[in-house]
Amino acid sequence: MAQSIKYYYDLLSPPSRALWVALKLAKTPFEDCPVALRKREQLTDEYKNINRFQKVPALVNGNFHLSESGAMVRYLAAKNQLTEQLYPKSLEDRARVDEFLEWQHFNLRMVTLTYFRDVWLFPVNGIKPKPKQEHVEKLIKNVEGSLGLLERLWLDKDNFLIGQNLTVADLLGSADIEQLKLCQYTVDDKKFPKVAKWLDRVREAAHPYYDEAHAFVNKKSQQPAQAKL
Repeated sequence: MAQSIKYYYDLLSPPSRALWVALKLAKTPFEDCPVALRKREQLTDEYKNINRFQKVPALVNGNFHLSESGAMVRYLAAKNQLTEQLYPKSLEDRARVDEFLEWQHFNLRMVTLTYFRDVWLFPVNGIKPKPKQEHVEKLIKNVEGSLGLLERLWLDKDNFLIGQNLTVADLLGSADIEQLKLCQYTVDDKKFPKVAKWLDRVREAAHPYYDEAHAFVNKKSQQPAQAKL
């Protein structure tokens, strides 16, 4: 009998959430292996043997260890562990998903991660003080610049990022944006109407797993900013 895939993740991490939802939607059997970032479990020697980069998420299949969400998506698809809808077999559609994943790293993910880190993660954990308003406004400007590109270039005509169906591109992109709730930032549906409606469609298409994956983020976003992880 084939060994089940071990999935190492923390739902505080956007790519961890996105891949967790993808695995659930695809009904892929996997061994649940949570890693508590708040306890710095990713920095232990034990976890270093799982993922040499000491980040989440990570996959282990027998003796094969893999990190980086894009590589994990392609590996799972090649093993028929994701549905064709989530990661299409059509060469053109798959290339479009890959195109977004490449674009995302230095656009949406970079700016949302920086905002989340400086405004919420570092201050909450006492690593750095809350940044000055001038810096916060600069971070917001960067985020909204990326949301503007998402609005104009990726959501111009279709319901989802790649056509009319939900793919892993939507799950990964939306998870980055959802993270900003922890900074008390929500997408302005007047400034970015297509992005706001797209987020609603992603949530509905990935029901109920989307809400399950984001339960921690939604709960924490309602708590005082001083509350630690």
